[in-house]
Amino acid sequence: MTRDSPLSLLVLHAVRITGFADTPVIARRYGLDADTTKEVLRDAEAHGWVEHTAFAGTGGWSLTEPGRTENERLLAAELTRVGAADEVRDVYRRFLPLNALLLQACTDWQLRPTAGDRLAVNDHSDPAWDAGVLHELACVDRALTPLADRLGRVLTRFSGYDTRFTTALGRAQAGDGAWVDHTDVDSCHRVWFELHEDLIATLGLDRHAEP
Repeated sequence: MTRDSPLSLLVLHAVRITGFADTPVIARRYGLDADTTKEVLRDAEAHGWVEHTAFAGTGGWSLTEPGRTENERLLAAELTRVGAADEVRDVYRRFLPLNALLLQACTDWQLRPTAGDRLAVNDHSDPAWDAGVLHELACVDRALTPLADRLGRVLTRFSGYDTRFTTALGRAQAGDGAWVDHTDVDSCHRVWFELHEDLIATLGLDRHAEP
């Protein structure tokens, strides 16, 4: 049984996991043709599943509530088609402890508590502290690889999270701290956020109801 996803699902899901993005970014998410992606987005807009908004000189697509419902319907049907619901649920269970480590690492990258201020901003003047954070991210990176392999064997659209995370971590380790947690690059945090959203959307879960 094919592991590839339908075009309409990929476009709608790319909007879901990127949150807000313009057409070229959505197309690149799954290596789709930009013109074809635009046509699918316009069709989805006609159904009321996506909307395009612009402000401050930028514009992008986002899902509407009916769009989220349709996205989850398509994902559930796809998961049933490939017969992999139990596999994805097990990966998700193993993902959750790593999620806690990732969130703590990102917090430690942003904050470095002092005796007088537990919310003191990390000014990155302590190389030992930052090295400890990067070490934690490296542990997450190693643990992610087998989970990503399992997901990629289920559905092709799951492929690439591990390599993207490794690339971001490598750039952070090379001295560019933006690749830890910035949202304007494909940082460790951004990759992880997309994976998290991908898993909960595929399983029809509520992020706010997680343990």
